[in-house]
Amino acid sequence: MIKSRRSFIIGIKGIKLNRKEISFIKKYKPWGVILFTRNIKTIEQTKRLTNSIRKIYKDKNFPILVDQEGGRVARLNSIILSTAFPGNFFGNMYKKDPKNLNYYLDIYINQISYLLREIGINLNTSPVLDLKVKNTTKIIGDRAFSSNIKIVNKIGDLVIEKFHYNKIGTVIKHIPGHGLAKSDSHIRTPYIYKNLNYLKRNDFKVFKNKKSIFAMTAHIIFSKIDPTYTVTHSKKLINIIRNDINFKNLIISDDISMKSLKFSTLINTQKAFQAGCNLVLHCNARMSEMKVVAENSPKLDNFLLKKTLEFYKLVNIK
Repeated sequence: MIKSRRSFIIGIKGIKLNRKEISFIKKYKPWGVILFTRNIKTIEQTKRLTNSIRKIYKDKNFPILVDQEGGRVARLNSIILSTAFPGNFFGNMYKKDPKNLNYYLDIYINQISYLLREIGINLNTSPVLDLKVKNTTKIIGDRAFSSNIKIVNKIGDLVIEKFHYNKIGTVIKHIPGHGLAKSDSHIRTPYIYKNLNYLKRNDFKVFKNKKSIFAMTAHIIFSKIDPTYTVTHSKKLINIIRNDINFKNLIISDDISMKSLKFSTLINTQKAFQAGCNLVLHCNARMSEMKVVAENSPKLDNFLLKKTLEFYKLVNIK
């Protein structure tokens, strides 16, 4: 039953579940599983992997995630190359030929969605809505559609709509905006010094009114709002996401094993839930850490259950 699951998402080590992972999933019942390049080699192999996960749950709609943005972040490259299609490819196309953007997005998203469904993935951590900003870390860079708010809004809405039409869920990221960061949150904690009024008019603005069921947090400190905690751990920033940006659906933490978060796995997990994240993401597949996340993740509350059922309705293929 969905209610018996816990509010966290895990990664796994290889191209198939090992015995420890099977036992872990049966015991702790994570809400979802995320796959990476290390898990995806061929279409048939990935289908066997996703089927084996769903067999444990006896649930054809069990959430299986992937980062398939295109460009540098494309976990399906062993099956299909999409390195030529980073976010700014579509942003630049919109500038040159806005009438044809819809056509090209249709072709791209229809094909990616078909492949995702074929290999058993139903939730893509895309689109990236971070603004492109000069003289910042390259971790966003060409992943961003544009530095223009109107262009990011337009393409972001289309990407969500087209993935949903193809029965693939989306995760907007990195809420409330990663574009101003001058360091890579995989390695160290980025600090952003802009005030709230500026952020509301710019970086935060592109996340408003998005119809995605999921959003992923940024491991960034906005020092004028909360000088102590990253968004993932900040009640103040989560409140802004809920009340100013008006995102009322499910908030997933970015990977809590990233070095931007300075606490232990235990504290990183607890603080994410205390701040208001609905789901905690842990990606490195280290069993000792996964157990800590699992044991400190609550079972689904009514809100998470309701939104999970909305997701199931969206992705269900009869």
